Amino acid sequence: MVFYRLRPKDFDEFDIAGSDGDLFIFNEQNMRGKQSKAKKVTADPVYNSQLLAKFINYMMQDGKKHIAHGIVYTALELLEKETKMKAMDAFNRALLNVKPKVEVRSRRVGGANYQVPIPVSESRQQALAFRWIVNAVRSSRGGKTTAERLAQELILAFKKEGDAVKKREDTHKMADANKAFSHLTW
Repeated sequence: MVFYRLRPKDFDEFDIAGSDGDLFIFNEQNMRGKQSKAKKVTADPVYNSQLLAKFINYMMQDGKKHIAHGIVYTALELLEKETKMKAMDAFNRALLNVKPKVEVRSRRVGGANYQVPIPVSESRQQALAFRWIVNAVRSSRGGKTTAERLAQELILAFKKEGDAVKKREDTHKMADANKAFSHLTW
């Protein structure tokens, strides 16, 4: 429990937890556990999608958001031409093909480390998919621009191919291989 010694003017913001004549008061938010530090992301101006705005933030380097905007929008135009679907629908399907359902976490039991498969939350699925796509784009080399490499990776993810989808499959294979340890969950 976190206690703070405060002045009487601060009492309206906190609850009193009195102790031996001294006034100790605690902040109720601290009693509930960690508060979410996630900031609300505003939707991007072109497609009006918060998901795409988060992806643009993942693509951004050195705070240069306008460059990340240009890269992502160019890649979405190329994706739309290739798949002959609306850009956001193709992007969502590509992202869905990259999101992992399970992952392994290391668990120490009796002096041995076990890789225990656990289900992945929706927000972590999204974060992992974004990270894997961005890492695949940045690691691929060639004479292409970043927008062309991103478009190519999204097209491959749309078709269930490419480095990001391979990373997902490897994660699923690792979880499947260690399913015997699934009883060791937290």
